[in-house]
Amino acid sequence: MADNNLAVIVLAAGQGTRMKSALPKILHPLAGVPIVGHVLATARKLEPAHVVVVVRHERDAVAATVTELMPEAVVVDQDDIAGTGRAVEVAISALPRGFDGDVVVVSGDVPLLNASTLSQLIEAHRAGDAAATILSAFFDDATGYGRIVRASNGYVDRIVEQKDATLAELDITEINSGTYVFRLKELREQLVLVGTDNTQGEKYLTDVVGLLRESGSGVTAVPVSESWIVAGINDRVQLAETARRLNQIIVTGWQLAGVTVRDPRTTWIDLDVTIGEDVELLPGTMLIGPTAIERGAIIGPDTSLDSCEVGEGATVRRTDATLAVIGAGASVGPFAYLRPGTILGADGKIGTFVETKNSKIGVGSKVPHLSYIGDTTIGEHTNIGAGGITANYDDLVKNRTEIGSHVHSGSHNVFVAPVRIGDGAKTGAGTVVRKDVPAGALAITVASQRNMIGWVEANRSGTESAAAAAAANEGTDTA
Repeated sequence: MADNNLAVIVLAAGQGTRMKSALPKILHPLAGVPIVGHVLATARKLEPAHVVVVVRHERDAVAATVTELMPEAVVVDQDDIAGTGRAVEVAISALPRGFDGDVVVVSGDVPLLNASTLSQLIEAHRAGDAAATILSAFFDDATGYGRIVRASNGYVDRIVEQKDATLAELDITEINSGTYVFRLKELREQLVLVGTDNTQGEKYLTDVVGLLRESGSGVTAVPVSESWIVAGINDRVQLAETARRLNQIIVTGWQLAGVTVRDPRTTWIDLDVTIGEDVELLPGTMLIGPTAIERGAIIGPDTSLDSCEVGEGATVRRTDATLAVIGAGASVGPFAYLRPGTILGADGKIGTFVETKNSKIGVGSKVPHLSYIGDTTIGEHTNIGAGGITANYDDLVKNRTEIGSHVHSGSHNVFVAPVRIGDGAKTGAGTVVRKDVPAGALAITVASQRNMIGWVEANRSGTESAAAAAAANEGTDTA
């Protein structure tokens, strides 16, 4: 049920210059979801009465993503006054007049902060009499972080930034994670007192802590269980580290759900992926987007599936596939390329060095090797010989090829679309099919073979080929 006394503010206005990217930092993907999407998902799990997201840098792109991922969130713009304090100030101004509960403040670039940790923080805050509760963490190396300075009674006395800390304060390993719970009344009263008289000319949210202490209000800090939970992302190194950590969590979850993962270090799984029991993932496997894999399938090694469906008991080896459907018991690869719109029926086969696109291949049908099948419909239990090509493009439009059931095509066939091959038909090796082939017919392209005797010796005199031919023909009547 919704917590009517809780609001969540997501700080998403920063520029993220250290990422050195045209894409806003918080829109970089992480396990298939923008960084800020993870934060929004966590906020939703708290079931707050209100969620407010503060934006500024690349405002339209960030706001559009937030609205898409969380339509119920209120998006507000930070003005020219910089700083986290100002961001929170404009956010609370967007809360309804009647709201007077607790406010959780989280950063949009801390994607591993989970709802369980925040729920414990809120519970600890409400169990005490503090006006603010900080989520802290203990780091072996706290360089760069604001230190939590506690009073003798255990309450937080202040937060001191790295550049302002004394030598004794620099030895403190408890840091401010940038995540807070405030009682709204006290937060609103103190924010108006925060100035911008600092080297950055910004309105700092951390200054509220000192002001609360000066006013006699209590401030507490609750350490997080694992420091990585509150790790923010500021550059691509940290993005990669966070991605690895999150992927480890995802892979472990699927292992515990009955999936065999041969090498977790080289297996990457997006959050939207679903996997059945007894699926086996071999090294070098990437499962991207809303990919769904049914029970008993074997995927990999060295396979990438993006938004694909794989049926029960199918095998997909050394394959790159996007928006493809692979039926139960089917076999794909190695070295296959399945482009969007590929549908392979149950017990079918797409084999070695085969490319498919916008094609439906029926139950039990096979395209074993060295073929391109584009804009094609193939019936059931048909076999396409090696080197088969459906020539679908006439330089103006894409045309379809229709191949019936129980058809056997010879090697090195070209089907020039639009063309239809009837059920049970056959085609000879090297055939170029330009006209429809009736059911049960044999289609061949006939051209007489001409042998030009002595051509190599006459035209390639002095070469090894000519010498070999002369030796082979010695004593032989070639006239």
